[in-house]
Amino acid sequence: MTATTMPSSRPPTRIPSLFPQRPITCIEDLRVLAERRVPRMFYDYADSGSYTEGTYRANTTEFAKIKLRQRVAVDMTNRTLASTMIGEPVAMPVALAPTGLTGMQHADGEILAARAAAKAGVPFTLSTMSICSIEDVAENTDRPFWFQLYVMRDRDFIGRLIDRAKAAGCSALVLTLDLQILGQRHKDIRNGLSTPPKPTLANLINLATKPNWCLGMLGTKRRTFRNIAGHAKGVTDLSSLSAWTAEQFDPTLNWDDVKWVRDRWGGKLILKGILDPEDVEHAVASGAEALIVSNHGGRQLDGALSSIEALPAIVEAVRDRMEVLFDGGIRSGQDVIKALALGAHGTFIGRAFLYGLGANGEAGVTQCLDVIRKELDVTMAMCGLRDVRQVTDAILAETGRPLRTGRNY
Repeated sequence: MTATTMPSSRPPTRIPSLFPQRPITCIEDLRVLAERRVPRMFYDYADSGSYTEGTYRANTTEFAKIKLRQRVAVDMTNRTLASTMIGEPVAMPVALAPTGLTGMQHADGEILAARAAAKAGVPFTLSTMSICSIEDVAENTDRPFWFQLYVMRDRDFIGRLIDRAKAAGCSALVLTLDLQILGQRHKDIRNGLSTPPKPTLANLINLATKPNWCLGMLGTKRRTFRNIAGHAKGVTDLSSLSAWTAEQFDPTLNWDDVKWVRDRWGGKLILKGILDPEDVEHAVASGAEALIVSNHGGRQLDGALSSIEALPAIVEAVRDRMEVLFDGGIRSGQDVIKALALGAHGTFIGRAFLYGLGANGEAGVTQCLDVIRKELDVTMAMCGLRDVRQVTDAILAETGRPLRTGRNY
Protein backbone atom coordinates (compact mmCIF):
# COMPACT_ATOMS: atom_id res chain seq x y z
CA MET A 1 0.00 0.00 0.00
CA THR A 2 1.18 3.52 -0.72
CA ALA A 3 0.27 6.64 1.18
CA THR A 4 -1.81 9.11 -0.78
CA THR A 5 -3.80 12.14 0.19
CA MET A 6 -7.27 12.41 -1.27
CA PRO A 7 -9.01 15.78 -1.35
CA SER A 8 -12.15 14.21 0.11
CA SER A 9 -10.15 12.93 3.10
CA ARG A 10 -9.05 16.38 4.25
CA PRO A 11 -10.71 17.57 7.45
CA PRO A 12 -13.45 20.10 6.70
CA THR A 13 -13.10 23.74 7.62
CA ARG A 14 -14.52 23.96 11.11
CA ILE A 15 -16.86 26.82 11.89
CA PRO A 16 -15.33 28.78 14.80
CA SER A 17 -17.03 28.43 18.17
CA LEU A 18 -17.99 31.41 20.27
CA PHE A 19 -16.67 29.50 23.28
CA PRO A 20 -13.10 28.15 23.52
CA GLN A 21 -12.79 24.38 23.91
CA ARG A 22 -11.54 23.27 27.29
CA PRO A 23 -8.52 20.94 27.40
CA ILE A 24 -9.17 17.25 26.76
CA THR A 25 -8.27 15.44 29.98
CA CYS A 26 -10.25 12.20 29.70
CA ILE A 27 -12.47 10.16 27.37
CA GLU A 28 -15.59 11.71 28.91
CA ASP A 29 -14.47 15.12 27.58
CA LEU A 30 -14.42 13.66 24.09
CA ARG A 31 -17.82 12.04 24.58
CA VAL A 32 -19.41 15.34 25.54
CA LEU A 33 -17.98 17.01 22.44
CA ALA A 34 -19.05 14.15 20.18
CA GLU A 35 -22.62 14.34 21.49
CA ARG A 36 -22.69 18.03 20.52
CA ARG A 37 -21.16 17.58 17.07
CA VAL A 38 -22.53 14.29 15.70
CA PRO A 39 -26.14 13.97 14.43
CA ARG A 40 -28.40 12.34 17.00
CA MET A 41 -29.06 9.09 15.12
CA PHE A 42 -25.35 8.37 14.62
CA TYR A 43 -24.30 9.39 18.11
CA ASP A 44 -27.05 7.16 19.52
CA TYR A 45 -26.02 4.31 17.22
CA ALA A 46 -22.56 4.33 18.77
CA ASP A 47 -23.60 5.10 22.33
CA SER A 48 -26.34 2.57 23.00
CA GLY A 49 -27.04 -1.07 23.76
CA SER A 50 -29.86 -3.55 23.26
CA TYR A 51 -33.16 -3.63 25.17
CA THR A 52 -32.64 -2.22 28.72
CA GLU A 53 -28.94 -1.53 28.02
CA GLY A 54 -28.06 -3.34 31.25
CA THR A 55 -25.07 -5.19 29.79
CA TYR A 56 -23.98 -2.06 27.93
CA ARG A 57 -23.79 -0.17 31.23
CA ALA A 58 -22.23 -3.07 33.12
CA ASN A 59 -19.33 -3.17 30.66
CA THR A 60 -18.12 0.11 32.14
CA THR A 61 -19.40 0.00 35.71
CA GLU A 62 -17.92 -3.42 36.55
CA PHE A 63 -14.41 -2.04 36.04
CA ALA A 64 -14.87 0.23 39.05
CA LYS A 65 -15.25 -2.78 41.35
CA ILE A 66 -11.72 -3.95 40.53
CA LYS A 67 -9.23 -2.30 42.87
CA LEU A 68 -5.50 -1.82 42.38
CA ARG A 69 -2.58 -2.10 44.79
CA GLN A 70 -0.58 1.11 45.08
CA ARG A 71 3.15 0.56 45.59
CA VAL A 72 5.62 3.21 46.80
CA ALA A 73 9.38 3.86 46.79
CA VAL A 74 9.77 1.82 43.59
CA ASP A 75 12.05 2.97 40.76
CA MET A 76 9.65 4.21 38.06
CA THR A 77 12.18 5.23 35.41
CA ASN A 78 12.57 3.76 31.92
CA ARG A 79 8.98 2.55 31.60
CA THR A 80 7.71 0.86 28.45
CA LEU A 81 4.24 0.07 27.15
CA ALA A 82 5.54 -1.79 24.09
CA SER A 83 4.04 -5.23 23.57
CA THR A 84 2.66 -7.50 20.84
CA MET A 85 -0.80 -8.52 19.66
CA ILE A 86 -0.99 -11.75 17.59
CA GLY A 87 2.75 -11.43 17.11
CA GLU A 88 2.63 -7.89 15.73
CA PRO A 89 4.56 -5.21 17.64
CA VAL A 90 2.36 -2.53 19.21
CA ALA A 91 3.29 0.68 21.04
CA MET A 92 0.81 -0.32 23.74
CA PRO A 93 -1.53 -3.32 24.08
CA VAL A 94 -4.51 -1.46 22.62
CA ALA A 95 -6.19 -1.74 19.21
CA LEU A 96 -9.07 0.15 17.61
CA ALA A 97 -12.06 -2.18 17.52
CA PRO A 98 -14.23 -2.71 14.44
CA THR A 99 -17.20 -0.35 14.61
CA GLY A 100 -19.99 -0.02 12.07
CA LEU A 101 -20.86 3.33 10.45
CA THR A 102 -17.61 4.89 11.67
CA GLY A 103 -17.68 7.18 8.65
CA MET A 104 -20.97 8.62 9.89
CA GLN A 105 -19.38 9.88 13.11
CA HIS A 106 -17.12 12.05 10.94
CA ALA A 107 -16.59 12.25 7.18
CA ASP A 108 -14.11 9.58 6.01
CA GLY A 109 -13.98 8.38 9.60
CA GLU A 110 -12.41 4.98 8.95
CA ILE A 111 -9.55 6.54 7.01
CA LEU A 112 -8.93 9.13 9.72
CA ALA A 113 -9.05 6.56 12.52
CA ALA A 114 -6.67 4.25 10.66
CA ARG A 115 -4.21 7.11 10.21
CA ALA A 116 -4.38 8.04 13.88
CA ALA A 117 -3.84 4.40 14.88
CA ALA A 118 -0.83 4.11 12.57
CA LYS A 119 0.76 7.23 14.06
CA ALA A 120 0.17 5.86 17.57
CA GLY A 121 1.64 2.46 16.67
CA VAL A 122 -1.51 0.44 17.38
CA PRO A 123 -3.71 -1.73 15.11
CA PHE A 124 -6.84 -0.45 13.39
CA THR A 125 -9.68 -2.86 12.59
CA LEU A 126 -12.06 -2.06 9.73
CA SER A 127 -15.66 -3.27 10.04
CA THR A 128 -17.57 -5.03 7.28
CA MET A 129 -20.26 -2.40 7.95
CA SER A 130 -17.93 0.51 7.35
CA ILE A 131 -18.64 3.60 5.29
CA CYS A 132 -15.15 3.70 3.77
CA SER A 133 -14.34 0.49 1.90
CA ILE A 134 -11.37 -1.81 2.35
CA GLU A 135 -9.88 -0.25 -0.77
CA ASP A 136 -10.55 3.30 0.47
CA VAL A 137 -8.58 2.68 3.66
CA ALA A 138 -5.77 0.82 1.89
CA GLU A 139 -5.34 3.60 -0.65
CA ASN A 140 -5.23 6.35 1.98
CA THR A 141 -3.01 4.80 4.66
CA ASP A 142 0.51 3.42 4.74
CA ARG A 143 0.23 0.67 7.37
CA PRO A 144 -1.51 -2.73 7.14
CA PHE A 145 -4.75 -2.90 9.09
CA TRP A 146 -7.02 -5.69 10.32
CA PHE A 147 -10.38 -6.49 8.75
CA GLN A 148 -13.48 -7.65 10.63
CA LEU A 149 -15.82 -10.07 8.87
CA TYR A 150 -19.50 -10.89 9.35
CA VAL A 151 -20.65 -14.17 7.81
CA MET A 152 -23.74 -13.55 5.69
CA ARG A 153 -26.08 -15.73 3.65
CA ASP A 154 -24.41 -14.72 0.39
CA ARG A 155 -21.29 -16.87 0.71
CA ASP A 156 -20.03 -15.81 -2.70
CA PHE A 157 -20.01 -12.19 -1.53
CA ILE A 158 -18.24 -13.19 1.71
CA GLY A 159 -15.60 -15.14 -0.21
CA ARG A 160 -14.92 -12.14 -2.42
CA LEU A 161 -14.83 -9.87 0.64
CA ILE A 162 -12.12 -12.08 2.17
CA ASP A 163 -10.20 -11.97 -1.10
CA ARG A 164 -10.46 -8.17 -1.16
CA ALA A 165 -9.03 -8.00 2.37
CA LYS A 166 -6.12 -10.18 1.27
CA ALA A 167 -5.53 -8.04 -1.81
CA ALA A 168 -5.48 -4.91 0.35
CA GLY A 169 -2.73 -6.37 2.52
CA CYS A 170 -4.77 -6.76 5.71
CA SER A 171 -2.58 -8.55 8.24
CA ALA A 172 -5.34 -10.25 10.26
CA LEU A 173 -8.99 -11.23 9.88
CA VAL A 174 -11.33 -10.71 12.84
CA LEU A 175 -14.32 -13.02 12.51
CA THR A 176 -17.33 -11.89 14.56
CA LEU A 177 -19.39 -14.82 15.88
CA ASP A 178 -22.08 -13.13 17.99
CA LEU A 179 -24.23 -11.44 15.34
CA GLN A 180 -26.16 -14.27 13.70
CA ILE A 181 -29.29 -12.28 14.47
CA LEU A 182 -29.50 -8.61 15.33
CA GLY A 183 -30.19 -7.49 18.89
CA GLN A 184 -32.85 -4.78 19.06
CA ARG A 185 -31.55 -1.32 19.87
CA HIS A 186 -34.51 0.87 20.69
CA LYS A 187 -32.78 4.15 19.89
CA ASP A 188 -32.01 3.08 16.32
CA ILE A 189 -35.67 2.31 15.71
CA ARG A 190 -36.86 5.55 17.26
CA ASN A 191 -34.32 7.58 15.29
CA GLY A 192 -35.10 5.85 11.99
CA LEU A 193 -31.41 5.04 11.56
CA SER A 194 -30.31 5.20 7.93
CA THR A 195 -27.28 6.21 5.93
CA PRO A 196 -27.36 8.75 4.55
CA PRO A 197 -30.04 10.22 6.87
CA LYS A 198 -33.53 10.45 5.41
CA PRO A 199 -34.61 14.06 4.79
CA THR A 200 -37.32 14.11 7.44
CA LEU A 201 -38.20 17.31 9.28
CA ALA A 202 -36.72 15.99 12.54
CA ASN A 203 -33.47 15.00 10.81
CA LEU A 204 -33.17 18.30 8.97
CA ILE A 205 -33.66 20.24 12.20
CA ASN A 206 -31.01 18.15 13.95
CA LEU A 207 -28.57 18.40 11.04
CA ALA A 208 -28.95 22.17 11.06
CA THR A 209 -27.32 22.17 14.50
CA LYS A 210 -24.30 20.17 13.22
CA PRO A 211 -22.78 22.45 10.55
CA ASN A 212 -19.26 21.07 10.68
CA TRP A 213 -20.51 17.50 10.29
CA CYS A 214 -22.60 18.57 7.29
CA LEU A 215 -19.67 20.38 5.68
CA GLY A 216 -17.55 17.27 6.06
CA MET A 217 -20.17 15.05 4.47
CA LEU A 218 -20.60 17.46 1.56
CA GLY A 219 -16.86 17.13 0.93
CA THR A 220 -16.77 13.34 0.60
CA LYS A 221 -18.27 10.74 -1.71
CA ARG A 222 -18.27 8.14 1.07
CA ARG A 223 -21.75 8.13 2.56
CA THR A 224 -22.97 4.52 2.35
CA PHE A 225 -21.68 0.99 3.03
CA ARG A 226 -18.93 0.89 0.43
CA ASN A 227 -17.77 -2.63 1.29
CA ILE A 228 -21.20 -3.82 0.20
CA ALA A 229 -22.75 -1.41 -2.30
CA GLY A 230 -21.71 -2.44 -5.79
CA HIS A 231 -20.21 -5.70 -4.54
CA ALA A 232 -23.13 -7.77 -3.19
CA LYS A 233 -25.54 -9.07 -5.80
CA GLY A 234 -28.85 -7.24 -5.87
CA VAL A 235 -27.81 -4.70 -3.26
CA THR A 236 -28.20 -1.14 -4.50
CA ASP A 237 -30.24 0.59 -1.77
CA LEU A 238 -28.76 0.43 1.74
CA SER A 239 -30.86 3.17 3.28
CA SER A 240 -32.04 0.87 6.08
CA LEU A 241 -29.34 -0.88 8.07
CA SER A 242 -31.86 -2.89 10.10
CA ALA A 243 -33.70 -4.23 7.06
CA TRP A 244 -30.53 -5.25 5.27
CA THR A 245 -28.95 -6.97 8.26
CA ALA A 246 -32.19 -8.81 9.04
CA GLU A 247 -32.05 -10.25 5.53
CA GLN A 248 -28.34 -11.00 5.27
CA PHE A 249 -26.96 -12.07 8.66
CA ASP A 250 -26.93 -15.84 8.78
CA PRO A 251 -28.49 -17.66 11.76
CA THR A 252 -27.00 -20.95 10.53
CA LEU A 253 -23.42 -19.84 11.26
CA ASN A 254 -21.52 -22.68 12.94
CA TRP A 255 -17.98 -23.92 13.57
CA ASP A 256 -17.81 -25.55 10.13
CA ASP A 257 -18.23 -22.06 8.67
CA VAL A 258 -15.33 -20.88 10.82
CA LYS A 259 -13.16 -23.55 9.21
CA TRP A 260 -14.31 -22.43 5.76
CA VAL A 261 -13.39 -18.82 6.56
CA ARG A 262 -10.03 -19.85 7.99
CA ASP A 263 -9.17 -21.90 4.90
CA ARG A 264 -10.31 -19.16 2.49
CA TRP A 265 -8.37 -16.51 4.41
CA GLY A 266 -5.17 -18.45 5.04
CA GLY A 267 -3.69 -15.85 7.39
CA LYS A 268 -3.92 -14.83 11.03
CA LEU A 269 -7.46 -15.30 12.35
CA ILE A 270 -9.06 -13.77 15.46
CA LEU A 271 -12.46 -14.94 16.75
CA LYS A 272 -14.56 -12.17 18.28
CA GLY A 273 -17.50 -12.66 20.62
CA ILE A 274 -16.41 -15.47 22.96
CA LEU A 275 -18.13 -15.00 26.33
CA ASP A 276 -18.67 -18.51 27.71
CA PRO A 277 -15.94 -21.04 28.66
CA GLU A 278 -17.83 -23.85 26.88
CA ASP A 279 -17.12 -22.14 23.56
CA VAL A 280 -13.38 -22.02 24.21
CA GLU A 281 -12.66 -25.60 23.10
CA HIS A 282 -14.27 -24.91 19.72
CA ALA A 283 -12.24 -21.73 19.40
CA VAL A 284 -8.98 -23.50 20.20
CA ALA A 285 -9.78 -26.35 17.80
CA SER A 286 -10.47 -23.85 15.00
CA GLY A 287 -6.78 -23.05 14.69
CA ALA A 288 -7.31 -19.32 15.20
CA GLU A 289 -4.44 -17.32 16.64
CA ALA A 290 -6.58 -15.48 19.18
CA LEU A 291 -10.06 -14.90 20.56
CA ILE A 292 -11.66 -11.72 21.79
CA VAL A 293 -13.74 -11.79 24.96
CA SER A 294 -16.63 -9.56 23.94
CA ASN A 295 -20.39 -9.13 24.27
CA HIS A 296 -20.59 -6.82 21.25
CA GLY A 297 -20.56 -3.74 23.42
CA GLY A 298 -23.78 -4.81 25.12
CA ARG A 299 -25.59 -4.53 21.78
CA GLN A 300 -26.66 -8.16 21.45
CA LEU A 301 -27.72 -10.24 24.48
CA ASP A 302 -28.89 -7.82 27.13
CA GLY A 303 -28.42 -9.50 30.51
CA ALA A 304 -25.19 -11.24 29.51
CA LEU A 305 -22.11 -10.91 31.68
CA SER A 306 -20.03 -7.81 31.21
CA SER A 307 -16.84 -8.55 29.29
CA ILE A 308 -14.62 -7.93 32.31
CA GLU A 309 -16.73 -10.31 34.45
CA ALA A 310 -16.40 -13.02 31.80
CA LEU A 311 -12.67 -12.58 31.17
CA PRO A 312 -11.12 -14.61 34.05
CA ALA A 313 -13.08 -17.78 33.27
CA ILE A 314 -12.17 -17.55 29.57
CA VAL A 315 -8.48 -17.09 30.40
CA GLU A 316 -8.63 -20.10 32.70
CA ALA A 317 -10.29 -22.25 30.05
CA VAL A 318 -7.83 -21.25 27.32
CA ARG A 319 -4.77 -22.21 29.39
CA ASP A 320 -2.30 -20.38 27.11
CA ARG A 321 -3.37 -22.36 24.02
CA MET A 322 -4.23 -19.19 22.13
CA GLU A 323 -4.02 -15.47 22.72
CA VAL A 324 -6.85 -13.93 24.74
CA LEU A 325 -7.79 -10.38 23.78
CA PHE A 326 -10.42 -8.20 25.41
CA ASP A 327 -13.14 -5.81 24.26
CA GLY A 328 -15.88 -4.03 26.15
CA GLY A 329 -16.28 -0.92 28.28
CA ILE A 330 -12.74 0.46 28.25
CA ARG A 331 -12.80 4.21 28.88
CA SER A 332 -9.38 4.72 30.45
CA GLY A 333 -5.85 3.42 30.70
CA GLN A 334 -6.78 2.07 34.13
CA ASP A 335 -9.41 -0.12 32.47
CA VAL A 336 -6.73 -1.42 30.11
CA ILE A 337 -4.39 -2.41 32.94
CA LYS A 338 -7.22 -4.12 34.83
CA ALA A 339 -8.03 -6.24 31.77
CA LEU A 340 -4.34 -7.12 31.40
CA ALA A 341 -4.17 -8.03 35.09
CA LEU A 342 -7.07 -10.46 34.63
CA GLY A 343 -5.26 -12.26 31.84
CA ALA A 344 -5.88 -10.38 28.58
CA HIS A 345 -2.87 -10.13 26.29
CA GLY A 346 -4.24 -7.04 24.58
CA THR A 347 -7.35 -4.87 24.48
CA PHE A 348 -9.68 -3.10 22.05
CA ILE A 349 -11.36 0.28 22.34
CA GLY A 350 -14.49 1.06 20.33
CA ARG A 351 -16.75 3.78 21.71
CA ALA A 352 -13.77 5.61 23.23
CA PHE A 353 -12.18 6.27 19.85
CA LEU A 354 -15.57 6.99 18.24
CA TYR A 355 -16.06 9.78 20.77
CA GLY A 356 -12.70 11.19 19.73
CA LEU A 357 -13.53 10.87 16.05
CA GLY A 358 -16.90 12.56 16.45
CA ALA A 359 -15.39 15.32 18.57
CA ASN A 360 -12.31 16.25 16.53
CA GLY A 361 -11.81 13.88 13.59
CA GLU A 362 -8.34 12.35 13.25
CA ALA A 363 -6.97 14.67 15.93
CA GLY A 364 -9.70 13.46 18.28
CA VAL A 365 -8.71 9.82 17.81
CA THR A 366 -5.12 10.82 18.52
CA GLN A 367 -6.32 12.61 21.67
CA CYS A 368 -8.19 9.47 22.74
CA LEU A 369 -5.13 7.29 22.29
CA ASP A 370 -2.94 9.81 24.10
CA VAL A 371 -5.35 9.80 27.07
CA ILE A 372 -5.36 5.99 27.21
CA ARG A 373 -1.57 5.80 26.88
CA LYS A 374 -0.86 8.36 29.61
CA GLU A 375 -3.35 6.82 32.04
CA LEU A 376 -1.97 3.34 31.39
CA ASP A 377 1.61 4.52 31.89
CA VAL A 378 0.95 6.41 35.14
CA THR A 379 -1.22 3.64 36.61
CA MET A 380 1.39 0.99 35.77
CA ALA A 381 4.09 3.04 37.49
CA MET A 382 2.00 3.60 40.62
CA CYS A 383 1.38 -0.15 40.78
CA GLY A 384 5.16 -0.62 40.94
CA LEU A 385 5.86 -1.83 37.39
CA ARG A 386 7.96 -0.47 34.54
CA ASP A 387 7.05 -2.91 31.74
CA VAL A 388 3.46 -3.51 30.68
CA ARG A 389 4.34 -7.11 29.85
CA GLN A 390 4.90 -7.70 33.58
CA VAL A 391 1.30 -6.87 34.51
CA THR A 392 -0.40 -9.77 36.34
CA ASP A 393 -3.17 -10.12 38.90
CA ALA A 394 -0.54 -9.40 41.56
CA ILE A 395 -1.37 -5.70 41.07
CA LEU A 396 -4.99 -6.28 42.11
CA ALA A 397 -6.19 -5.83 45.67
CA GLU A 398 -7.90 -8.93 47.03
CA THR A 399 -11.26 -7.14 47.16
CA GLY A 400 -10.93 -6.35 43.46
CA ARG A 401 -10.44 -9.88 42.14
CA PRO A 402 -13.59 -11.35 40.55
CA LEU A 403 -14.55 -14.72 41.97
CA ARG A 404 -14.71 -17.67 39.57
CA THR A 405 -15.16 -21.39 40.27
CA GLY A 406 -15.14 -20.78 44.01
CA ARG A 407 -11.72 -19.21 44.25
CA ASN A 408 -9.95 -15.94 43.62
CA TYR A 409 -8.60 -15.76 40.11
